[in-house]
Amino acid sequence: QVQLVESGGGLVQPGGSLRLSCAGSGSIFSINAMGWYRQAPGKQRELVASITKGGSTNYADSVKGRFTISRDNAKNTVYLQMNSLKPEDTAVYYCNANIMNFSLARGNYWGQGTQVTVSS
Repeated sequence: QVQLVESGGGLVQPGGSLRLSCAGSGSIFSINAMGWYRQAPGKQRELVASITKGGSTNYADSVKGRFTISRDNAKNTVYLQMNSLKPEDTAVYYCNANIMNFSLARGNYWGQGTQVTVSS
């Protein structure tokens, strides 16, 4: 069984910073792309940032220059450093990963979500 567990969300004032972490555990043979999505109330889930196994990154226009995605392949972990946070960044943030298990079956997995609230 494969699990993704997120941590690091919370309440922060506008202009502040947070760092999200997402660690994979269980029957993981390898992980390809990893990413962060977010969903605000009444809105669709959207891609925030993604990173390939080799380290190539992609960002939503709304977070470019403020957010940085990174990963530690040895720890099966992906991070999202969020700086200069704005109220419109408020959402539940979800980790996503494309994972091959020890049976060599590949699947798309999601974390449980972590709330980020930007408010004064």
